[in-house]
Amino acid sequence: MNAGPPLDRAMPTLLTKIGSYPLHHGGLGVVRTIGRLGVPVHAVVEDRFTPVAFSRHVTRRFVWPTTGLEEPRLLIDALLSIGRAIGSRCMPVPTDDEAAILLAEHSDQLAECFLLPAVPSGLPRRLADKASLHRMCEELGVPSPRTRAPADRDELVEAGRELGFPLVLKNLEAWSRLRNPAVSGTTVVRDERELLARYPTGALPPVLMQEYIPREHAEDWITHLYCGAGGTPRVVFTGLKLRSWPPYAGVTTRAVALRNSCLAELAAGLCRRIGYSGPADLDWRYDRRDGRYKLVDFNPRAGAQFRLFQNADGIDVVRAMHLDLTGRDVPDSPQDENRDFVAGQLDLPSAAVWLRDEHRLPPGLFSWRRTERAWLCRDDPLPAAADAIRFAGVVAHRLGRSLHARGD
Repeated sequence: MNAGPPLDRAMPTLLTKIGSYPLHHGGLGVVRTIGRLGVPVHAVVEDRFTPVAFSRHVTRRFVWPTTGLEEPRLLIDALLSIGRAIGSRCMPVPTDDEAAILLAEHSDQLAECFLLPAVPSGLPRRLADKASLHRMCEELGVPSPRTRAPADRDELVEAGRELGFPLVLKNLEAWSRLRNPAVSGTTVVRDERELLARYPTGALPPVLMQEYIPREHAEDWITHLYCGAGGTPRVVFTGLKLRSWPPYAGVTTRAVALRNSCLAELAAGLCRRIGYSGPADLDWRYDRRDGRYKLVDFNPRAGAQFRLFQNADGIDVVRAMHLDLTGRDVPDSPQDENRDFVAGQLDLPSAAVWLRDEHRLPPGLFSWRRTERAWLCRDDPLPAAADAIRFAGVVAHRLGRSLHARGD
C-alpha cells in the first residue's frame, strides 16, 4: 500500500470531539492515518478507558468529558488550554458537527493554537442544520428529498400527510441532538399513529421530517472530500453503502469504494459554489424513480468511515487536509477502488436483519477487496480489545434494562 508523501511532522494533530460517544471508530481512523506517518497525534477522550486512548499512535490523551450543554466560551477556553499544553500549533480534526461548528465560528480566537481551514464561519452550522441545507439545495438546484421542519404538533400532522408514510425523522440541528433530541438517530416511522405516539403532548423538539425513498427504488451513496481555500476540491471520493445499523437508516457498517464521476462532480460543484473548505462527509440517496442523486446529509467534518477512501498515492481526506494546510501539494491521482469498509460488531446484526428481510445472503458478506476494518488492526490491536469489552458492557446493560422492564 502506498503510504503517500511525507507529512510535516512539526505540525501535530488533535482529535477533537464534543459530546459523549466513546465507541467511535472514526476518531480511531484519524489517529491511525496520521500517526502511521510519524506525525504526533493528540486525542480528546471521554475517559482514560475510551478505546481510542489505547492506540499506540496516540502521543497524548486529554480526558475532557463534554455533553454539548456547555457554554461556547467554556468550550473555547478548554480547547485553548489543550492547545497550550501541546506546546505548539496543531491541526484539529473534528469528528462531530458540533466540534466543526465551534472551530469555524471561533476560528479567530482559536488561531493562537490551531491551524484551521479557511471556511466561512457560519457555513458549517448552515450545512449541519437539515432545514437550512434543504433550502440551500433548493436555491442551488441540488436534488434533495422533500423536507419539512414543523414548529408545532399541528404542523407535524400536516407535514406527515403531505410527505406521506413511511417518512424519516432526524434531529434538526447539530446542537439540538445533544441538548433537546427529537430522536436518538435517523428514524423511520410507518404511520401517523406511530408519529403522534412519539410526540403526544407538550412542545415539539427540533425535528426534521423527510420524504422516505423506498428501499426497492433506492441506492445509498457516500461522498467524502477535502476542499482547500475557496471550495477547491483537493480529493473527492465516492462509494456505495451496503448496510447500516440500525438497518436502512443508521451509521454505515459495510461500504465499498466505487468511483462515480457524476456524483463526484455533483459534490465537488456544490462545495465550489458555497465556498466550503475542510473535510466533508455527504450522504446521497439515488432515486431510481427519477434517476437523480438526492442529498440527504452534509456533515462538515471527517466522516466515521473516511478510511474507506484513498487515492493511488495513499491520500485520504485527513492526510489531504494536513498536506494542504501545511502548504504542501496534494497528489491528484485516481481513487483506489480496491477497498471496502466494515464495522464488524455492528455489521453482524445488520447482516442478520438483511437475511431475515430479504431471504438471501447480504451483499459484500464475502469480499475480494482490501478490507479496512473499523477496529481490528494487526499493528494496533488494543483499541479493538477495549472496544469489545466496552461494547459487551453496553449490550449487557441494555439487555438488563429490557428484562427489568418486562418484569415490571
